[in-house]
Parts: sequence; structure tokens; C-alpha cells
Amino acid sequence: MPKASMVAPAPVEQLAPAGESPPPDVVEFIRFCHRRRGLGWPELYDEMCAVASHREFRGWGHDELAVRGMTFSLFEMPRMAGWVREVVGRPTPGPASPGTS
Repeated sequence: MPKASMVAPAPVEQLAPAGESPPPDVVEFIRFCHRRRGLGWPELYDEMCAVASHREFRGWGHDELAVRGMTFSLFEMPRMAGWVREVVGRPTPGPASPGTS
């Protein structure tokens, strides 16, 4: 039986590539999942997997999200973590406040 690694995983900030923004549909998907429970990374990953598995966002499953660039592969995890950090960290667009244009 192989022994568990004693090396701590790198922080998300070190894994995510800089400068790549998620497509608009992916931004909406991440916000949808985040609003459901207000979770942060990595718990939000589990929520996104569940939402995709149950097709709770626009009826889209893993295949529909993959077409839009959101895959759940371990190889794509750094990009997904970066996208989540970018989306969750920016203000959510909403109605304009009175007196603003």
C-alpha cells in the first residue's frame, strides 16, 4: 500500500494561471454555485460538481459546461481555481444605486 504524501499542497494562489478570465457563461455558473451556499475554495468545487451532476444551472451538465471551457479534470484544476478566485472576488453586478449612472 503506498504511503500518503507528506508534502502540503500548494496554495490556490500559486496554482492558478494569471491573466485568463473565464467566459461569461462560466462566470454565471460560478456565481450561481457560490450564491447557493457562500462557500469558498475548495468546498465550492464540490458544490459545482453537484450542480453540474444534477443539471441545476440552465439544465447544463458536465458536457455542456465543458463546451464552455469549464471542465472538472484534475489537470484543469489550477485554471478553475483561478477562475473561481477571480469571480468570487469581484463584485456581483446588480441594479444601480439611486444617484448613480
